[in-house]
Amino acid sequence: MTSRRSASRIKIENLGRAGDAGALGFYDDAAYYTKAYARRTDDVAFYVRMARALGGPVLEYGIGNGRVALAIARSGIDVVGVDLSKPMLESLDQRLRGEPPEVRRRVRAIHGDMREVRLRRRFPLVIAPFNAILHLYSRVELEQFLSQVKRHLSLGGRFVFDYSTPQPADLCRSPNRRYRAPRLRHPTTGKIVRYAERFEYDPLRQLLLVRIEFAPERGAPWTVLLTHRQFFPRELSALLHYNGFGDCVWTADFRDLPPDAGADSLVVSCGVVARSAKHRRPERVDPRARR
Repeated sequence: MTSRRSASRIKIENLGRAGDAGALGFYDDAAYYTKAYARRTDDVAFYVRMARALGGPVLEYGIGNGRVALAIARSGIDVVGVDLSKPMLESLDQRLRGEPPEVRRRVRAIHGDMREVRLRRRFPLVIAPFNAILHLYSRVELEQFLSQVKRHLSLGGRFVFDYSTPQPADLCRSPNRRYRAPRLRHPTTGKIVRYAERFEYDPLRQLLLVRIEFAPERGAPWTVLLTHRQFFPRELSALLHYNGFGDCVWTADFRDLPPDAGADSLVVSCGVVARSAKHRRPERVDPRARR
């Protein structure tokens, strides 16, 4: 585990591998993660609807501390989750202790790399919520993951995931400029801290590094790293296609709307297609989407 203070000295050229400090550092503090995304609920409701529509059990990559999985389990559907962050899984275990026995029985969490974990079962729904795929930084890493998705997807099942659309404004920011936000009370230290972010983009590897800086009024500041691979939509469409996925439905922002230039998140639902059908199935937006 990288020290939060030494993280400020790590250069972007030393990041960009699955499981490194940029992939895991942000998830070392589960309490802060929970507070930061407490109001992010649209995606949770979306995945619960998907689980109810397709049935369980559900395989979730990036289960974390259960932000999505617990809601699915409360709806009566079993969830098996994979995550590489031990602190997040420990937080999930603590949260499960506060749930009714029937909810606890529906959740099984596995510590491991989503490119490698193999289960002896298949699922009608495999999900990777909230930018999980953005921690796969190379084509090889993404293809290793997609091969595991295919291994665990039932015949006729769906693989559903979402990710943040690359924003040009973020990719051209100066890494020397701090973008400050209002002060907050940090849930782990209990202290008021100043909060700022710095952005650095590697255009060759399409890697965006966010340095999240916390500075208490008293005491030493610290930095948390978060690196996201920037997948452009046409690029990701091709990667899915050439790795055996088809019948892809693209929507925006969990609202069953077709994507447009203003979309913050893209949601992709796809299935595994027979080799002979790979080149015949066009992409589509959700036919239910309002136009």
